[in-house]
Amino acid sequence: MALTTLTEIRGGAARALGAQMAIKSNGAYCGYVSGGYLEAPIAAEALAALAEGRDREVRFGAGSPFPEIAPPSGGGVTAAIHVVRAAAPLREALRRLESRRPVALRYDRAEERLALVEGEAESTRKTEFGHLRSYRPPVRLAIFGRGVEAETVARLGAAAGYDVRLQDEGADPAPLDADSAVLTLHHDPDLAAPALKAALEAPGFYIGALGSRRTHEELTRRLVAAGHAQSEIDRIKAPIGVFGGARDSITLAFSILADVARARAQMLARD
Repeated sequence: MALTTLTEIRGGAARALGAQMAIKSNGAYCGYVSGGYLEAPIAAEALAALAEGRDREVRFGAGSPFPEIAPPSGGGVTAAIHVVRAAAPLREALRRLESRRPVALRYDRAEERLALVEGEAESTRKTEFGHLRSYRPPVRLAIFGRGVEAETVARLGAAAGYDVRLQDEGADPAPLDADSAVLTLHHDPDLAAPALKAALEAPGFYIGALGSRRTHEELTRRLVAAGHAQSEIDRIKAPIGVFGGARDSITLAFSILADVARARAQMLARD
């Protein structure tokens, strides 16, 4: 197989730097590096690289041998095509992601090989030796609550590819990490307060609480009494979601998941 990585964007592009495709020797491929116009040309170039047994870098759009294959907004992109000779770095990267550890793969252009980068994943970028591609585990969506709101958020969150954990009352919550979003969808402060306390003691990137402003004032009072500083409590998004006034579960779920997606994008941009 070959692994293609988007390493340069000149102008606008539908996918972010680091977008990838995997191409098998029979022409089958998965992944996206564009809005649909580039995948077939990339697959053709990857098949040529596989037949030749050598890596290659291909430019598309303005200033390239393929000026007619360009983003609709103009400009161009560069893709690095790596003929995979050793799968061990890829398998180890997947193993670490499955255990929810960030990881990065460093591509060496001169040696035409991938190597695992130890420690925290760095930003995806092109370098003088090749490029570095960082990966983070999927969002873990820890949902505290029962009823149609929690069930709908869980269903749509799963469809979005999130690692959904619907928490049982009284049971130990799923481990929370930096890639976790905690949603408390209780209407009762007695049930919401313990979940929020656990969330504040974890490094998640998003905490949201269902309920009115009056309910949140009561929750704030309880959290302060439990020893949490106001600066910690300010991490809680309440009322939850990107817009208020949602009275049906579908609208509320879209509002919540949009807020989680926005917070995730902001976190990745800071990193």
